[in-house]
Amino acid sequence: MLGVGGLALGVVLLAAAGTAGWRLRRAVVRRRGGHYTAAELARLDDQGLAVAAARMLRRDGWRVTDLTEQGRPRLYARDRWGRELDVAFRPVGTADEDEGVSRPAPLREAGRPGVDRLVRVVVHLGGFSRADVLWASRQGGVHLLDGQQLQRWAGGAPLDDLGLPG
Repeated sequence: MLGVGGLALGVVLLAAAGTAGWRLRRAVVRRRGGHYTAAELARLDDQGLAVAAARMLRRDGWRVTDLTEQGRPRLYARDRWGRELDVAFRPVGTADEDEGVSRPAPLREAGRPGVDRLVRVVVHLGGFSRADVLWASRQGGVHLLDGQQLQRWAGGAPLDDLGLPG
């Protein structure tokens, strides 16, 4: 009834749907492999950021255990050389706030350097204040991973190339 025009329209619609499905699948496979764009990172909530970090750690060869408790995301990771990471996350909601406001980083006290082999990492989509950097430097074994480093890591740079873990 519609003739050649209807057939052509059907082929075009089918091709458009196939292309959209293919692109969506590619993006899902890329994210599952631990690669994220800056725009994808910006859309993540606290739990999504923890899932992304776990995928990126696995991509870099770490075995990851989710230690989330009471809604606070936390990861434990160990690599084949026996290095251990305790990964905590600054809440995503604070990424847009004024970074000059001093807030404690969301980690338990790390203890003295060399007491344990655990390297503590705090991941944040935004930047850290000077007070946060000073706090981390006094703890020993605490590394801050800010939004710029996170974007490099999400883009495929190995965690070791970012100066972590120490």
